[in-house]
Amino acid sequence: MLEVISSGFNKARDRLRGRVELTETNIEDALKDIRLSLLEADVNYTVVKNFIQDVKEKALGEIIETKVAHKGKKLKVSPGDHFINVCHEQLVSLMGPVDVSLNYGSRAVSAIMLVGLQGCGKTTTAGKLARFLTSQNKKPLLAAADIYRPAAIEQLHVIGKTLDIPVFSEKDLTPPEICKQAMSHAQQIGCDVVIFDTAGRLAIDDQLMQELESIADTTRPENTILVCDAMIGQDAVKTAEEFNRRLAVSGFILTKLDGDARGGAALSIKEVTGKPIKFLGMGESFDKLEEFRPEGLASRILGFGDVVGLMKDFEDVVDEKKAEEDAMRMLKGQFTLIDFLEQIQSIKKMGSLQDLVDKIPFFNQMTGGAAVDDREVVKVESIINSMTKDERTRPDIINESRKKRIAAGCGRTTKDVSEILKRFKKMRDMMKNMGKSGMLSKLAAGFGNLPGMGGGGPEMDDMMGGGLPAGGFGFPKEISKDKKKKLKSKRKQAKKARKKGRKR
Repeated sequence: MLEVISSGFNKARDRLRGRVELTETNIEDALKDIRLSLLEADVNYTVVKNFIQDVKEKALGEIIETKVAHKGKKLKVSPGDHFINVCHEQLVSLMGPVDVSLNYGSRAVSAIMLVGLQGCGKTTTAGKLARFLTSQNKKPLLAAADIYRPAAIEQLHVIGKTLDIPVFSEKDLTPPEICKQAMSHAQQIGCDVVIFDTAGRLAIDDQLMQELESIADTTRPENTILVCDAMIGQDAVKTAEEFNRRLAVSGFILTKLDGDARGGAALSIKEVTGKPIKFLGMGESFDKLEEFRPEGLASRILGFGDVVGLMKDFEDVVDEKKAEEDAMRMLKGQFTLIDFLEQIQSIKKMGSLQDLVDKIPFFNQMTGGAAVDDREVVKVESIINSMTKDERTRPDIINESRKKRIAAGCGRTTKDVSEILKRFKKMRDMMKNMGKSGMLSKLAAGFGNLPGMGGGGPEMDDMMGGGLPAGGFGFPKEISKDKKKKLKSKRKQAKKARKKGRKR
């Protein structure tokens, strides 16, 4: 996700690495990389121009404190860290402020009208939004107001049945009449919110807009939300402008952002229309509707992951008490393939593996941006499922003969089985060593300081190779006395070598 935008910021970071100060010359090269990646990602030209200007003014206009105190320790901050922190602040400002609220009026039943072009994912989003409202203790009703697209009404009924949410549809009525009757029906059956799944077109036309205006006049919805396909880039912004002009939309839901390497719409739409992004559609399943967090998306663009989003994903699928009990067993070395399988199944519930690892800080930098294949998870699961209960509990008993039987049972090779066992044993040994060495407390401290959780932390920074941004989401690594001496000596040697070179 957003690889095109991220690449520009990564190049800019690399250009400024090792710089002792920010000048107009060296910052211009970094800004050029960012400008090109934003334009390539289909971000609105005016938005790009203003963003670059704001970053430049702030990066050059502030005094950089190269040494800061944090918890009684002196930490070193580089000009490059300062530049990236400015970029983060400006990205958050560009997409914010946050407003994920939905309006509920004084009426017994509130209305949410979903509008958008055909193929943007309105009907699926209606189901996702209904599921989200249920988690907020609301009682939603889905109204099938798209009478033109073949099977649109049937699709909404299937979604309603899957989620156990009522659906209102009526033959031989116009969409405005359907929506009006849905409001009355909702009150009769005890629902307090109606979601209108309206019709779309392949392009904006006057007939479509008149019909939507008629629904709005008839039902007076508290929320008019435009569903935008992020993959159409700047066209999504043009669509948003026109819908907002005719209907005064309350906000946006961006869909298919997980499948878009560009993501220009996410950076442009709020700035151009002045209306907030409410939710992001980040997957196909009905639980994949995220409340929009500019900080999280900005961190992911800059390669710092999104730990807050990651923790929310975990909270949705993991039982906290059981997770604590499992963790204590694992740290004592009591880690079996049954536990391994449970971890894999939990990860699968969280959705796309690529989306998950995108939220892990610095993962893409550590792997060189290599894509993660969801099929690998299926492979591991099939191998473990092919084992007996005894083999899962005591994997050390698995010999060559057993490997052949397991491989035949799941359609894999003995090499695949050996590889999974090797990975498992490494993980088990690592967990056991962590328990023995008391490393758990160090890791806890590190995770508590991750981007989005309050800072970088020296332990985590050493693991990642240093250079976390200063300020709101990270402190760079602490410089020890020994390391200072080594660096000083290295600089002296480099200086001598340069002088020698000049004399020659």
